[in-house]
Amino acid sequence: MLLKYFYDETLAQASYLLGCPRTGEAMVVDPRRDVEAYLRAADKEGLRITHVTETHIHADFVSGLRELAARTGALMMVSDEGGPDWTYAFAGEANVVPVRGGDTWKVGNVKVDVLRTPGHTPEHIAFMITDAAGANRPIGICTGDFVFVGDVGRPDLLEEAAGMLGTKEIGARKQFESVARLKSLPDYLQLWPGHGAGSACGKALGAIPSTTLGYERLFNPAFQFEQEDAFVAWLLAGQPEAPRYFAQMKRVNKLGAALLAEAAPPRQMDRAELDALFAAGAQVFDLRRRDAFAKAHLPGAISIPTTDNSYLTYIGWYVDYARPAYFIAPSLGDVERITRALRSIGIDDTPGFFAPEVVAGSNVALPVWTAKHLAERQAANGLLIVDVRGKSEYDTVHIAGAKHIPVGLLPRRLAELPHDRLLVTQCASGYRSQIAASYLRAQGFDAVTLGDGEKLWSQALPVEA
Repeated sequence: MLLKYFYDETLAQASYLLGCPRTGEAMVVDPRRDVEAYLRAADKEGLRITHVTETHIHADFVSGLRELAARTGALMMVSDEGGPDWTYAFAGEANVVPVRGGDTWKVGNVKVDVLRTPGHTPEHIAFMITDAAGANRPIGICTGDFVFVGDVGRPDLLEEAAGMLGTKEIGARKQFESVARLKSLPDYLQLWPGHGAGSACGKALGAIPSTTLGYERLFNPAFQFEQEDAFVAWLLAGQPEAPRYFAQMKRVNKLGAALLAEAAPPRQMDRAELDALFAAGAQVFDLRRRDAFAKAHLPGAISIPTTDNSYLTYIGWYVDYARPAYFIAPSLGDVERITRALRSIGIDDTPGFFAPEVVAGSNVALPVWTAKHLAERQAANGLLIVDVRGKSEYDTVHIAGAKHIPVGLLPRRLAELPHDRLLVTQCASGYRSQIAASYLRAQGFDAVTLGDGEKLWSQALPVEA
């Protein structure tokens, strides 16, 4: 059996190609939308992709299920668990095979057993893999968003992101049952999860790519609970804010994503066109480095530098899918990469982009304060510090008197902020605070960003825990 691991750092998302070299067949599990890497890997190994599957209807990226099937003719093996509300809209197509817990299929000599693992979502399944050419026992499980390294999938996304009230506790109790069933399997089984550290699909994911059931049984907090109520309380506590774009991803993946060939590439546009877009209230993301934006930018642009691996998540917080999206690239050489990344979270309506030189001649700067400067100015000027970190970060330690609004929630909570006071946005490193300050300034607020990180501001200013 051949196993290939693929990891998208911008989404903290893992996918897998499993192949049988003897028969030349292969399967891809949880593919991302850009499928070129799977096609190259299969071609290199002399394999043809005959099956493509996924563990659930994803919320954090556009699935490559239909894209890969269209490119290869592979059968799509999709979950038939979860009831009618969680049935794929394209489940009736000729090359789609609905599967349930207990079902089995083979990819050459690779045997795939479907495990029913609801909790993260009602339709979630996992795939137990046996290399039947040389073994009669399974080697591992593709766990998707069920079990991660050091964590399990959060059950609250349907409620927090998709507005399905009353579902998170039900999901947490299902997750407890799924974990309990996994405990009966042998410790030697390898676990291949669908996400790594940085994903919003859990609260404490580990950074290593794989684990074993025995290791997780020893050290994963989810495996330490015997009482369901205690497990539920632990699982629902301290989850990070659910990115706003997750609801859009659920809809797209349930209906079936459009093929990439249908998305027109963006064209390069000029300064006059950009000025007209700003005048019309268009959404423009400035993806240049933090220091470049702070030195000079065009009013109305939102600064989300691509230097942070999580930049796509922040774009997902702010993008309006109902309108075209435009971006200022760090360089022309970055345009193709950025366009692919935007497509990965369903931002297909991107008519144009701008070279960084489009900002030339602007004398608009973003003030970046140090912690020392903030300490000197705080008492005398009636300013308001806006802490844009996550709730768990704020609860651990925060500047005394700071107002807490997580960066992704700013668009929905603008009414809580005054227009007659200077706003100083602050986070743990200066990255999120610059996003927040640029957005607030685009909305007509007087805002500056604190460029210093937590170590400096916690020393220079009074803090609370």
